[in-house]
Amino acid sequence: MGAHDASFGLLLDAVSSVQSFVSVFIWVYTLLILFYVIMSWIQVPYSLSGVQRFLRDVCEPYLRLFRRFMPSFGAFDFAPMIGVLVLVLIERLLADVVFPRLH
Repeated sequence: MGAHDASFGLLLDAVSSVQSFVSVFIWVYTLLILFYVIMSWIQVPYSLSGVQRFLRDVCEPYLRLFRRFMPSFGAFDFAPMIGVLVLVLIERLLADVVFPRLH
């Protein structure tokens, strides 16, 4: 029984690690989207253009998924809000269904 308990403990540790990674990844990606939106509203100096390019390269492919299906609202872009909402929903779904509390 001892080896079985140790294997189960390792499995729980791995699941916990994956859950933590996914949670942190979603949190960081949400922050990147927020910074991308803020930097799109202001004119940044040339020294920060590399940061702005990085944020665009990282965030645009994901946000483009939502812009494809959303109607145009003039100057308003709701894709970042929808994108963050989807990330939060994915995190909740994973926490409740895929990685339920195993206590």
